[in-house]
Amino acid sequence: MKLVLLSGGSGKRLWPLSNDTRSKQFLKVLESDEEKQSMIERVWGQLKMVGLAESSVIATSKMQRDMIQSQLGMDVPLIIEPERRDTYPAIVLASSYLYSVGVSDNEVVVVLPVDPYVEDRFFNKVKELESVLENSQAELALVGVRPSYPSSKYGYIVPKGAVEGNSYFKVHHFTEKPSEEKAQSLIEMNALWNCGVFAFKLKYLIDILVKKQLPVQYEELLQQYQLLPKISFDYEVVEKTNHIVALPYDGYWKDLGTWNTLTEEMATTQIGKGVLSDDSVNTHLINELDIPVTVIGTKNIIVAASPDGILVSDKASSPKIKDLISEFNQPPMYEERLWGWSRTLDYAKYDDNCEMVTKRIHITKDRNSTYHYHNFRDEVWTIVNGEGELALDDSLTRVKSGDIIHLPAGRKHGIRAITDLEFIEVQTGKAIDNDDFIRIYYEWEDVIEAYNHTKAKVIY
Repeated sequence: MKLVLLSGGSGKRLWPLSNDTRSKQFLKVLESDEEKQSMIERVWGQLKMVGLAESSVIATSKMQRDMIQSQLGMDVPLIIEPERRDTYPAIVLASSYLYSVGVSDNEVVVVLPVDPYVEDRFFNKVKELESVLENSQAELALVGVRPSYPSSKYGYIVPKGAVEGNSYFKVHHFTEKPSEEKAQSLIEMNALWNCGVFAFKLKYLIDILVKKQLPVQYEELLQQYQLLPKISFDYEVVEKTNHIVALPYDGYWKDLGTWNTLTEEMATTQIGKGVLSDDSVNTHLINELDIPVTVIGTKNIIVAASPDGILVSDKASSPKIKDLISEFNQPPMYEERLWGWSRTLDYAKYDDNCEMVTKRIHITKDRNSTYHYHNFRDEVWTIVNGEGELALDDSLTRVKSGDIIHLPAGRKHGIRAITDLEFIEVQTGKAIDNDDFIRIYYEWEDVIEAYNHTKAKVIY
């Protein structure tokens, strides 16, 4: 059995902490034995515990690659989408990858979100999908959660006929986010919450690609990825499948996709600088800014502050945030990367269309940036803390607090942190864009090897 974990989403329901690069699964706010952990860290730990991690791959976008590797390590297998195109393209790309690396087309593939908040035994239920698929001879097998209350937030899996015990049943149809009254009637029909977990034989997906005259080999499909429709797997495949079965799970399950649900599972009521008064009831404060935030005498409130913005909301109303910020188009002001993190401090655009971006950048000890150059922007670095090793065109030298480095467009550069290293980066130019990166080396060992094979100067 192979598992494909889907890691995507822009996380707009958890704005301002989440953004395009730091979606909800990466927020380190959940309780754990050692320190606060993210949803993806929690799920990966559970997969390890039940022996499924070694059979798992994560399908994600290139914008989230660094974040995943930063939190889970470099050895986690990733399938990188060249662009975001919803769950159907992501799943068929992952299936073509498994097929291309020699996985048997008779192998059972299980797809699930990367961020369910569940008990460990949920994943033992996931293991049962393999035998359910074999015994039922169904095209798809799903896991559904026995509802604990009539919710209008979830989709429902409706059985065909009577349901006995915890064995799988045939699916009659699906109902998307009904009213609470309708949800109650569905529960009386033994309907389950649809938690987005389903299994199929690899051959089933490969046959779909063949019927649509799409490549089944990963590299070929990757080249045609932009031609795949932007549509969910549910709409493109599940609703067109005739023989589907569902396996009930009667344990704890929660979707932590909004502030009102996430705060119920948070490790503490306050994270970051500030004061949360004793007379505040069911109130959470999360502050990522360097200035304090004070909250006094509130009830059922979420206050969240980050470089991307500030949210003050009644918890029950917080899901509305996605629609209210839909017109926001600023780039992420805070990003976690494989080498550390960066925070945008200031941005300006002038009459001649020149732009200026100022960032505070932190590189963790023994980590490094890529060795690269830019075509359209100049940079100035001011080292404010720590020591590093700077690769600059044909020289390799040490830098420390107080040093200033000028990097005109076209100048090749990279830096490695000897200790934790911080610097202020000022970018100027007429086309400041994240795509303006020409990366030459990713690993610092490759930088050193290249210098050793040239007449480059090493200055210490």
